Amino acid sequence: MARPEQVLVLEPQHELKFRGPFTDVVTATLKLTNPTDRNVCFKVKTTAPRRYCVRPNSGIIDAGTSINVSVMLQPFDYDPNEKSKHKFMVQSLLAPYDMTDMEGVWKEAKPEELMDSKLRCAFEMPLENDKTTEHSVLPKSASASLDDGEVKKIMEECKRLQMEVQRLREENKQIREDDGLRKRKVTSVAASHSSAMATSAVRDEGLSTRVLALCVLLFVIGVIIGKLAL
Repeated sequence: MARPEQVLVLEPQHELKFRGPFTDVVTATLKLTNPTDRNVCFKVKTTAPRRYCVRPNSGIIDAGTSINVSVMLQPFDYDPNEKSKHKFMVQSLLAPYDMTDMEGVWKEAKPEELMDSKLRCAFEMPLENDKTTEHSVLPKSASASLDDGEVKKIMEECKRLQMEVQRLREENKQIREDDGLRKRKVTSVAASHSSAMATSAVRDEGLSTRVLALCVLLFVIGVIIGKLAL
């Protein structure tokens, strides 16, 4: 007798992908959805139980709900030329209305009551371009995972830097104003100095004129006296 069709909806349906590098645990998520109006018991089995850790590997999915199953691949030496032969199977059966012992239900289940779905395993190594992209978005991912305390510290630091920039702007403005005032003072002093030099020159010129006139007058007086003496 053919087994009934699987009532659970699997995501992904046919293949679990594990993306390297495989120097650490790599996790793939299998989502199981129960679209029926009955509770469904499930079990997750694999052909390589020593290579994977599955949580949860069995349980009950209530009617109209979903669960996520974490499939954790243990670290291993990856060989790109070796194709994965690992497989997973999701077994399920409709939970009896009066179920009290799930293990007992599995033991007493008839073959025609069991439903199953099989999935392949695929291993992938990231390309060089993918590595570059992952590295480029790392700061963004890291920032997204910051807790409230770290976010608060960053905000306070930004505020402090903004205040420091404002203070430097005010200092720069004051320096420009002081420089302009100093230039005006220098210009004023220079103008005063030039005026004083001009006045002094005029005075010197007047003095020279008077001395010359006095000399001429003395010369004329000397000539007149000389004529009278003759």
